[in-house]
Amino acid sequence: QVQLVESGGGLVQAGGSLRLSCAASGLTFSSVAMAWFRQAPGKEREFVGTISWSGTTTDYANSVKGRSTISRDNAKNTLYLQMNSLKPEDTAVYYCAARKIGYPARDRPSYPYWGQGTQVTVSS
Repeated sequence: QVQLVESGGGLVQAGGSLRLSCAASGLTFSSVAMAWFRQAPGKEREFVGTISWSGTTTDYANSVKGRSTISRDNAKNTLYLQMNSLKPEDTAVYYCAARKIGYPARDRPSYPYWGQGTQVTVSS
């Protein structure tokens, strides 16, 4: 079965950086689009960024654009999210998600596969 396992979360001061990873198995990783979403306490899960199967197309939420970079290593079946200039409002559980096709999307229903999430806490 499909497994997505996030790692790299933690506690960081405002202005700091983190790199999240998502190790994928049980799917043809190099053929599917991937994404990062996040969910803060009391809020709905929201889109962060997405990347096409080849890595050539990326798209970001306005809230993280210019501060975050999504990338992938298809040889390692791993998705990454580099986050810089972190703000307290970036505090959330971050989830990676996989589509069944290679084209990126921003909406949650487009992603049938989800990881368990990794906590990111940004202190002020």
